[in-house]
Amino acid sequence: MGRRWRDGTGVLVVHGEGGASVRVPLEIAGSYRARTKGLLGRDSVEGAMLLSPANNVHTFRMRMPIDVAYLDRRLTVIAVRTMRPGRLGAPRPRSRHVLEAEAGAMAGWGVRVGARVEVVEE
Repeated sequence: MGRRWRDGTGVLVVHGEGGASVRVPLEIAGSYRARTKGLLGRDSVEGAMLLSPANNVHTFRMRMPIDVAYLDRRLTVIAVRTMRPGRLGAPRPRSRHVLEAEAGAMAGWGVRVGARVEVVEE
């Protein structure tokens, strides 16, 4: 079994090329209840939200388009998608965790297929 996080806050560290990294405020949804709610009912999000464990998401009742990054057990990005409200994402068999953020944010942070991220809990 992989790493289990508790509900709370932290920092997402996106490791880029040349050793540079970007630090992003992070909300952690580790419980069933927190994962089920996710970003539903919000107009915006400061930073990102980690859903763990998770291998797919939906945007029903979502108020905004979101970026979704699927992470494997080693926190390597295996897919990144932008989803409009009212969509159902396809399950990713190798995905163990999902990151959600406002649409367009992940590209600015360097979250792309093959990128490694780190979660630092507060």
